[in-house]
Amino acid sequence: MRPRGRTGGGGRQRTPGGKLPARIYITGFMGSGKSTVGPLLALALGYQFIDLDDVIAEKEGQTIPEIFDGRGEKEFRAIEQRELRALLAHEKVVVATGGGALTNPATLAALRRSGILLYLRVPAETLFERLRGARGRPMISAASGLPLDDDALRGRINRLLAEREQSYRESDIVVEAAGRTPAETVAAVIAALNPPQAAAKRS
Repeated sequence: MRPRGRTGGGGRQRTPGGKLPARIYITGFMGSGKSTVGPLLALALGYQFIDLDDVIAEKEGQTIPEIFDGRGEKEFRAIEQRELRALLAHEKVVVATGGGALTNPATLAALRRSGILLYLRVPAETLFERLRGARGRPMISAASGLPLDDDALRGRINRLLAEREQSYRESDIVVEAAGRTPAETVAAVIAALNPPQAAAKRS
């Protein structure tokens, strides 16, 4: 059985056989720090970092907002699922997924089979503070493309979190990322992964 659990930084979770997984998929709401923590985690583990949104934008020749505006969320999710499956051919990678990627059950199942899912959990109010006035994020923008006002943004964040939280909770590791620096978050993740070299250093 796959190990699953959560840690606020003090807990530990060993991967099967005490080995690092071939793939670590970082999930979480927009603004949770995936694209900041991901490169630092990859560097610490000697892995390659891949940002899924960057892969999609490069392959499609459009920005994420342009894809949403011109082709809609349903088409974007189909592209997202296709590109995530293509990444299954890679090993020793840390992949930052889109905030809504796991809402597709087939995507969630594929990622859980092929690697470790890491959820960077951040409370709604912290996300609100981080995302106020943000541009280029279709899921929290008005139909005009402009940022939502404060009340609408809070409502949108709460609604999307409610829709996605169950999927996020399917992750193998949950790290509370609020109130931590990116480096501290990485340290909590590595403690949860508990690779052999970390155990050796503690002994």
